[in-house]
Amino acid sequence: MRGPQHWKFRMSALVFAPAIFAAPVTAQLAISKVHFPPARSADAKVIIIGFVGGFVSQNDAKHPEVQFAAYLRHRYPLIEAVVFGNHHSKRALHDVVRMLDSDGDGVLTPNEKRESTIIIYGHSWGAAETVTFAHALGQMGIPVALTIQIDTIAKPGSRGAIIPANVASAINFYQARGPLHGLPKIAASDPNQTTILGNILMTYEDRPIDCRNYSWYVRVFNRPHHEIENDFRVWDRAASLIDLNLSETTLRVQTPSPSGSPMFGYLRRGFQGQIAAIDQRAVGSEQ
Repeated sequence: MRGPQHWKFRMSALVFAPAIFAAPVTAQLAISKVHFPPARSADAKVIIIGFVGGFVSQNDAKHPEVQFAAYLRHRYPLIEAVVFGNHHSKRALHDVVRMLDSDGDGVLTPNEKRESTIIIYGHSWGAAETVTFAHALGQMGIPVALTIQIDTIAKPGSRGAIIPANVASAINFYQARGPLHGLPKIAASDPNQTTILGNILMTYEDRPIDCRNYSWYVRVFNRPHHEIENDFRVWDRAASLIDLNLSETTLRVQTPSPSGSPMFGYLRRGFQGQIAAIDQRAVGSEQ
């Protein structure tokens, strides 16, 4: 990698190591349609894999990707929801294969591959890894129901813009401000196999998001990249899409959306907390 791209990567890695970022431009603002996966058997496995961005630890609970996995495990008690660092894809792949291998013989049968619902999400470098990981699963003949990318920042060798044909549906959230910013568009390698649910531009000029769960230099130098990561609207949409992609036989606990869940209490500050509370009251009055 040479020229401006090389310089960009070096700058992001050296100056903004805790986060990591990338490229801009246009978007469609609404989701057109939702791809519903085929019906699964009652004992089908549900595996949700999250990837954190930058050099973040998979156990760093100040990052919403980690809290979202905990939220999903609470809402769906029988699923597997695990978070990995974006540079730990080999370990993630090993764990997915282990979880799919029902008989423990070390070999995945066609049924073990098909009888599963796999969903992948990530932020920043983790969003780029989401697509790379889906490619790796595709090479093994393993289908992916849904990928969710949040402000994708390309890594060397990543394929963040092109969604492989083994993915049934994909969505991309991005913002266009800050020193580096998210990938503005994803596309299907085979539109007959993959539905792109949307390339969603998120803006924060009139909707500031509290980012006190991050260090001062992240808030000063790269705030928009973490505003989208902390945005309840993104996580509510992600939770809704996951719900739609799971079979009706999947055991679920009655819980509010992320914006109404106490599990995301550390995000409920300032302007966003006030808006979330108003939204929850509005929903309650309609019921």
